[in-house]
Amino acid sequence: MKGRPAVFNEKEILLKAQELFWKKGYSATSLSELSYATGAGAGSLYNTFKGGKRELFKKALLQRKEDLNDFKAKLEASDNPIELIKAFYIGVATESTKSHLKGCIVANTIVEMTFIDDELESEAIEILKDSEKLYTKTILAEQLKGNIKSKIPAHVLARYLITLWCGINTLRRIYPDKEILKQQIELQLQILD
Repeated sequence: MKGRPAVFNEKEILLKAQELFWKKGYSATSLSELSYATGAGAGSLYNTFKGGKRELFKKALLQRKEDLNDFKAKLEASDNPIELIKAFYIGVATESTKSHLKGCIVANTIVEMTFIDDELESEAIEILKDSEKLYTKTILAEQLKGNIKSKIPAHVLARYLITLWCGINTLRRIYPDKEILKQQIELQLQILD
């Protein structure tokens, strides 16, 4: 008697694969580890993701764009979007030590893929640039309303937030301590007062 073929939820596989890639990076993650982590056999992974491990990694990385779109919707609906941005950054401090050691999959990908895979590097860069555009739009609107005192141009402040994000994701590995991180992040965010 033949067994029924396994049916896999692509999004569930992506999230499980993303978690593994996030911890280990692309190069250090093997197909057998992906198969074990997702519960899908190697053949199923290749059938679902035609480009194999690379395609799975790319889709797992692009899953972060969905999170950005969700955050954009929250900012647009908020009466105080700057406080929402600050809360997002400060929220990093309260994450687990495991999360601190993982850092950010997008920033990690930029570092790992530089000189190795231009397309994957570019995909990660684009996610951070999209974040920068969102911050620029939000900051400019709040400056025009008088809710931000700083006269630094919105696009410069937005790029500063991206710089801060990349810095936090190194700092949290050096100091996976909630109080130290909160103190440092709050200090940096004063620029948005």
